[in-house]
Amino acid sequence: MDPMRPSLVPPAPVGFWQAFRFWLKLGFISFGGPAGQIAIMHQELVENRRWISERRFLHALNYCMVLPGPEAQQLATYIGWLMHRSPGGVVAGALFVLPSLLILIALSWVYIAFGDLSVVAGLFYGIKPAVTAIVVQAAHRIGSRALTNPALWAIAAASFVAIFAFNVPFPLIVLAAALTGYVGGRMAPATFAVGGGHGAAATTYGAALIDDNTPPPPHARFRWRTLALVIVSGAALWALPMGALTAWLGWDHTLTQMSWFFTKAALLTFGGAYAVLPYVYQGAVVHHGWLTPRQMIDGLALGETTPGPLIMVVAFVAFVGAYVKAVFGPDAPFLAGATAAALVTWFTFLPSFLFILAGGPLVESTHGALQFTAPLTAITAAVVGVILNLALFFGYHVLWPAGLTGPVDAASAVIAAGAAVALLRYKRNVIHVIAVCALAGLGIKLALG
Repeated sequence: MDPMRPSLVPPAPVGFWQAFRFWLKLGFISFGGPAGQIAIMHQELVENRRWISERRFLHALNYCMVLPGPEAQQLATYIGWLMHRSPGGVVAGALFVLPSLLILIALSWVYIAFGDLSVVAGLFYGIKPAVTAIVVQAAHRIGSRALTNPALWAIAAASFVAIFAFNVPFPLIVLAAALTGYVGGRMAPATFAVGGGHGAAATTYGAALIDDNTPPPPHARFRWRTLALVIVSGAALWALPMGALTAWLGWDHTLTQMSWFFTKAALLTFGGAYAVLPYVYQGAVVHHGWLTPRQMIDGLALGETTPGPLIMVVAFVAFVGAYVKAVFGPDAPFLAGATAAALVTWFTFLPSFLFILAGGPLVESTHGALQFTAPLTAITAAVVGVILNLALFFGYHVLWPAGLTGPVDAASAVIAAGAAVALLRYKRNVIHVIAVCALAGLGIKLALG
């Protein structure tokens, strides 16, 4: 769709199974961490398919940004719920995670059973520079839409300086941006309205199924009865498997302790996976001894370069811990690892679904209210600065693998530059770029022996 000539006719209604096929596809192509995943969803859902408008997309995203848990997976859950009720939300969120879980179980098994990831390492060698370019593209795409006036540019710049120079925790940046937006919305409402300031004529891709002025569907309207049902159902979905594990294996068993530990981790993931990784490292490596520091680093590399949320590294941690400890006996190490990976994925992501299904109706009732949207507009601006910092973080580790005092990895630099040109200049498909870069990386690694 040419944004200069948007269509005034919304696309045809989308059936549940049509959406199911898209969410399944998304689960296999969601590379690039939250920034890359959100960029892919924006391109597919806002620009190409027009299932949801720019403003409604950003409104949902901003809510997900302030929740603990993986914001991209929660955004998929939110849009799926908005389109097709709770089943749509559950399917969208589950399919965002399931392919990553299956891939990580397979890679974890290869890693721990054979210790040979040469081919995988070659593919990842090419994917990492591509991921860096994807994050740069995400900063550009979101920034070009969100930073519509000098005040929002200033918030983005302050956010970048805070996290890059002073290592301010992400939750504090979000809180400061929200307070700035709240005050700014009262003092200068036009500046903090969505698309406010001299950027008010925001880019549009035409009429969407869920457009700016589309009223919330009946299931998205707040009801106390629905909220109570979600809370009770969520409590049961946590308590029943936790109770069964405790009764069957005991509280001190590895699987029970993993389930409890990652329940707590799920509620601490404010600011994304990087914010909670020190907690996971301390608990999984230092306290419980489920895996070694080196294995933890290798697991993070796998999590960064496979589709799905980075927090899926918990599946690797659980697989390796249960496999090595042979919690089902010496004859069933794979079963033990796969069971542990599935369990911790359940306990890690269950809160994300509950936050969306419980809070979504409240959020939908506020998408036209400035007192709510002004803080979220400021948060979006702050997120641009955070994404830019993430791009620099990736670039540093990819281009200078031995540190700034070491040499530049010339091959990675060429791959990253090529990916950036393909994405920014020629608007190539993200998945095609990742595939080409992966093959290039494999070719380089094989050529170097």
